[in-house]
Amino acid sequence: MIYFVGAGPGAVDLITVRGAEILRRADVIIYAGSLVNPELVKKYAGSECEIHDSSRMTLDEIADKLISAHERGLVTVRLHSGDPALYGAIREQTAILRSRNIPFEIVPGVSSLFAASSALKTEYMIPEHTQTLIISRIEGRTPAPENASVALFLSAGMIERSCSELIARGYAPETPAAVVYRASWPDEKVIRGTLETLPELSRGITKTAIILAGEFLNDDIKTTSRLYDKNFSHGYRRHSREGGVIVPE
Repeated sequence: MIYFVGAGPGAVDLITVRGAEILRRADVIIYAGSLVNPELVKKYAGSECEIHDSSRMTLDEIADKLISAHERGLVTVRLHSGDPALYGAIREQTAILRSRNIPFEIVPGVSSLFAASSALKTEYMIPEHTQTLIISRIEGRTPAPENASVALFLSAGMIERSCSELIARGYAPETPAAVVYRASWPDEKVIRGTLETLPELSRGITKTAIILAGEFLNDDIKTTSRLYDKNFSHGYRRHSREGGVIVPE
């Protein structure tokens, strides 16, 4: 099995129990060395574990390592900082695995978003003052599109109203949408549809669920991040004019 594991924000003891257990029994670990605390690998990896730093690797090189490990029947961990769902650049990796029918699992992690609020000794939501948190980034070398992904908490009893309000605010009725009921619990249930169809599909769910909407749910999108693009240079890897990859000393 291949596991995409969230390493957490940095502190060695802020990885999840599940993530730590999988690291301990991993035969291969590929970790984002530019972001993940290397002490995590030192603490949890076994003495015989094969370890690779992906900060200087391209997408093809990472994929080759994952596929090779799978073909050898090894337990493999792709270790990402924070939670893989937030700027994790995992979509293009999992797409390659899906195309080859290679199974994988995603293990969530503690985002720096929550480590930051803990450091500030506060919470993001204050009744009657703010109930919305915007997660975004300033546009740099990679564009930041205006289309927003949406996650609605505490709204499971108002799924129809939630979808209608999103449509009224400019989201197309055919926008992909989902309801995840009791995420990670033994009776977890995932319902997929569109903003138009989701209310009927999720009828009967009234609590303990998150409503999600946005193009991130569209599995047909082929856009990839630039982080592991062989033509994209950064502090850990430079691209030459001749098309090769130069790894800085």
